[in-house]
Amino acid sequence: MFGLFKKTSEVDKLQKQYEKLMADWHRLSTTNRAESDKKYSEAQKILDRIEAIKVDTV
Repeated sequence: MFGLFKKTSEVDKLQKQYEKLMADWHRLSTTNRAESDKKYSEAQKILDRIEAIKVDTV
């Protein structure tokens, strides 16, 4: 109940995006290698942003 008004942090949002891209990457890896590589590249960029944010907060 109290979680209703809790704001999600930027890291949480990026983590969800990363997980979605990795799922897409895995699904596409067997059918379309070029699109799979694009999804993986996007996921890596998001992961880099997550790590940068975590370093800045520490």
